[in-house]
Amino acid sequence: MILSTENIQHYTWGEDCDGWHLVKTDSLSVIQEKMPPGTSEKLHYHCHAQQLFYVLAGEATFVVEGRRHILRPHQALHVSKGAKHLIANQGEQALEFLVISEPASQANRHLEMT
Repeated sequence: MILSTENIQHYTWGEDCDGWHLVKTDSLSVIQEKMPPGTSEKLHYHCHAQQLFYVLAGEATFVVEGRRHILRPHQALHVSKGAKHLIANQGEQALEFLVISEPASQANRHLEMT
Protein backbone atom coordinates (compact mmCIF):
# COMPACT_ATOMS: atom_id res chain seq x y z
CA MET A 1 0.00 0.00 0.00
CA ILE A 2 1.23 3.49 -0.83
CA LEU A 3 1.15 5.64 2.30
CA SER A 4 0.38 9.35 2.50
CA THR A 5 -1.01 11.82 5.01
CA GLU A 6 -4.35 11.31 3.26
CA ASN A 7 -4.71 7.61 4.13
CA ILE A 8 -2.84 6.95 7.40
CA GLN A 9 -3.51 7.48 11.11
CA HIS A 10 -3.45 11.16 12.08
CA TYR A 11 -3.15 12.64 15.55
CA THR A 12 -2.66 16.08 17.09
CA TRP A 13 -0.27 17.02 19.87
CA GLY A 14 0.95 20.11 21.70
CA GLU A 15 -0.22 23.45 20.36
CA ASP A 16 -1.99 22.53 17.09
CA CYS A 17 0.80 20.23 15.87
CA ASP A 18 0.01 17.28 13.60
CA GLY A 19 1.45 13.80 13.25
CA TRP A 20 0.91 10.91 10.84
CA HIS A 21 2.08 7.35 11.56
CA LEU A 22 3.85 6.00 8.46
CA VAL A 23 5.15 2.95 10.36
CA LYS A 24 3.94 2.00 13.85
CA THR A 25 5.40 -1.22 15.26
CA ASP A 26 7.01 -2.08 18.59
CA SER A 27 10.47 -2.07 17.00
CA LEU A 28 10.19 0.91 14.63
CA SER A 29 8.22 4.14 14.39
CA VAL A 30 8.27 6.52 11.42
CA ILE A 31 6.16 9.64 11.83
CA GLN A 32 5.69 12.70 9.65
CA GLU A 33 5.01 15.75 11.81
CA LYS A 34 4.02 19.34 11.18
CA MET A 35 4.50 22.21 13.64
CA PRO A 36 3.05 25.71 13.12
CA PRO A 37 5.32 28.72 13.75
CA GLY A 38 5.86 29.49 17.43
CA THR A 39 5.28 25.94 18.71
CA SER A 40 7.56 23.72 20.77
CA GLU A 41 7.51 20.41 22.54
CA LYS A 42 8.62 19.96 26.15
CA LEU A 43 12.12 18.82 27.08
CA HIS A 44 12.08 15.02 27.41
CA TYR A 45 14.08 11.85 26.89
CA HIS A 46 13.56 8.22 25.89
CA CYS A 47 15.12 5.46 28.00
CA HIS A 48 15.22 2.87 25.22
CA ALA A 49 14.77 4.64 21.86
CA GLN A 50 17.18 6.43 19.60
CA GLN A 51 15.69 8.89 17.14
CA LEU A 52 16.54 10.47 13.82
CA PHE A 53 14.86 13.74 12.83
CA TYR A 54 14.89 14.71 9.13
CA VAL A 55 13.62 18.16 8.11
CA LEU A 56 11.38 18.27 5.03
CA ALA A 57 10.37 21.98 5.11
CA GLY A 58 10.91 24.98 7.37
CA GLU A 59 13.55 25.40 10.04
CA ALA A 60 13.83 23.29 13.20
CA THR A 61 15.43 24.45 16.42
CA PHE A 62 16.61 21.56 18.57
CA VAL A 63 18.00 21.57 22.07
CA VAL A 64 19.88 18.34 22.82
CA GLU A 65 21.63 17.98 26.17
CA GLY A 66 21.70 21.78 26.50
CA ARG A 67 23.18 22.43 23.02
CA ARG A 68 21.16 24.33 20.41
CA HIS A 69 21.06 23.12 16.80
CA ILE A 70 19.33 24.67 13.77
CA LEU A 71 18.29 22.32 10.96
CA ARG A 72 17.05 23.28 7.53
CA PRO A 73 15.44 21.14 4.80
CA HIS A 74 17.35 17.97 3.89
CA GLN A 75 19.33 18.00 7.14
CA ALA A 76 19.06 15.39 9.90
CA LEU A 77 19.91 15.06 13.58
CA HIS A 78 20.44 11.82 15.51
CA VAL A 79 19.39 11.80 19.18
CA SER A 80 20.81 8.96 21.27
CA LYS A 81 18.67 7.10 23.79
CA GLY A 82 18.61 8.90 27.12
CA ALA A 83 19.54 12.30 25.64
CA LYS A 84 17.34 15.15 26.86
CA HIS A 85 15.93 16.98 23.85
CA LEU A 86 13.17 19.11 22.36
CA ILE A 87 12.21 20.48 18.95
CA ALA A 88 10.74 23.94 18.33
CA ASN A 89 9.57 25.94 15.35
CA GLN A 90 10.88 29.46 15.87
CA GLY A 91 10.59 30.25 12.15
CA GLU A 92 7.88 32.03 10.21
CA GLN A 93 6.63 29.04 8.20
CA ALA A 94 5.33 25.59 9.11
CA LEU A 95 7.98 23.04 10.05
CA GLU A 96 7.58 19.57 8.50
CA PHE A 97 9.85 16.67 9.42
CA LEU A 98 10.17 12.94 9.82
CA VAL A 99 10.99 11.37 13.17
CA ILE A 100 12.26 7.80 13.04
CA SER A 101 12.47 5.97 16.37
CA GLU A 102 14.06 2.58 17.08
CA PRO A 103 12.50 0.97 18.99
CA ALA A 104 9.22 2.90 18.96
CA SER A 105 9.43 5.78 21.43
CA GLN A 106 5.83 6.63 22.41
CA ALA A 107 5.74 4.24 25.37
CA ASN A 108 9.04 5.39 26.88
CA ARG A 109 8.81 9.20 26.67
CA HIS A 110 9.74 10.88 29.94
CA LEU A 111 9.37 14.61 30.62
CA GLU A 112 12.40 16.32 32.08
CA MET A 113 11.42 18.15 35.24
CA THR A 114 13.21 21.50 35.65
